[in-house]
Amino acid sequence: MVPSSEFWLGKRVLLTGHTGFKGSWLALWLRRLGVSVSGVALPPNTSPSLFELADVGSGVDSHFCDIRDAEALGRIVRNVQPEIVFHLSAQPLVRASYRDPLETFATNVMGTAHLLDALRGLDSVRVTVMVTTDKVYRNNEWAYPYREDDTLGGHDPYSASKAASEIVIASYRGAFLAAQGVAVASARAGNVIGGGDWSDDRLIPDAVRAWQSGQPLEIRRPQAIRPWQHVLEPLAGYLTLAQKLWEHPELAGAYNFGPETYGAATVRQVVELACMAYGDGAVSFGDDNEGPHEAGCLALETAKARAVLGISPKWGLVETVNRTMAWYRAQHEGADVRNLCETEIAAYEAQP
Repeated sequence: MVPSSEFWLGKRVLLTGHTGFKGSWLALWLRRLGVSVSGVALPPNTSPSLFELADVGSGVDSHFCDIRDAEALGRIVRNVQPEIVFHLSAQPLVRASYRDPLETFATNVMGTAHLLDALRGLDSVRVTVMVTTDKVYRNNEWAYPYREDDTLGGHDPYSASKAASEIVIASYRGAFLAAQGVAVASARAGNVIGGGDWSDDRLIPDAVRAWQSGQPLEIRRPQAIRPWQHVLEPLAGYLTLAQKLWEHPELAGAYNFGPETYGAATVRQVVELACMAYGDGAVSFGDDNEGPHEAGCLALETAKARAVLGISPKWGLVETVNRTMAWYRAQHEGADVRNLCETEIAAYEAQP
C-alpha cells in the first residue's frame, strides 16, 4: 500500500520529533499528502541537518519544546487539537544512552507518558502511532526474528528505556485511551538508512563523514546483524497503520516494520555495499569487541504488518544502499535537498 492522499488531505496531524532525520522525512511526506502538520521537537542537534537543508519548517507549524516539560507539551497539544499523532521524539542512540542514561530515560519514558497524558480527554484525537524501536525485545542472541508478543527488555539504557515506553503505551491504551475512542499503536522499526542523516555513531553518516574527508571508516562490530531498511519503508508503514486504525481502531497494538526476514545483514555487508556505491573510501574493521555492549544479532518478524496492513518492503538492501549513497553524493555536489527528498518519495510511491 501507499498512503492515500484522499484520506490524508486536510487531516490535522501532530508530529513530535519533526526536526530529526526520520521526522523530517515524515513531515515532508505529510505535507506532500496535503496534511496540516504541527511539529513538536527540540531544535536540530546536528550540523548540517535535514530539517534545515530541506526547509522542512516551511509549511509546518513548528513548536520547539522539550517533551520532558509536561505542562508546555500539554498546552501545545491542546492548542493543536490533532486528529492523528505520530510520536518520534526520542533520545535515539545506544552509545549516547551509556553517557547519559538519566536523560535517555527521562526523554524516552517520561516524555512518552507526558504526550499520552496530554491526549487524555482530548476530543479531537482518534489515532496515535508511538514509534519505538526494534531494540525493545530482550535480546537472546538467537537466529530467530522477534515477534510482537516476544518478551520486552534491554541491556543498554536506550533499549531499556524504549522497552519501558512500550509498557507505558500499553498502559495508557488500556487504562484510558481505548475507552476514549483513541486507537493507540506502537511501531517497532528496524535500522533505517537514507539520505539526510548526520547523527553521530550511525553507520552511514559515519561513512559519509569519513569518506568525504578522506579518512578511513572505523567499524567496531562488523559482524553485528541488523534489519536494515530505507527510511521511507517504516514511514510508509506508520502512515498506513494510522490510516488503517482510523477505519479499524480494534487493530490497535504493536507492529514490527523491517525488511523481509532474510533481509537482515551484517554491518560488514552494508559497509561493503556502501563503499561500492560511493565509489571510493577506506574501511578499518574492528574485532567486534570494541565499545560498550550492543546486541550482536537482531532481526524482526514482520508477518503481522503484511497480514493486517497489507504492506511489504519495496526496496531491497542493495537498492536501499545505492539510493542512500547517491543521495549523499548529490547533496555534497550541491543538489537541492528538498527536491532530492521529494523525488525519492515520488519514486517510492510509484514503485509497484
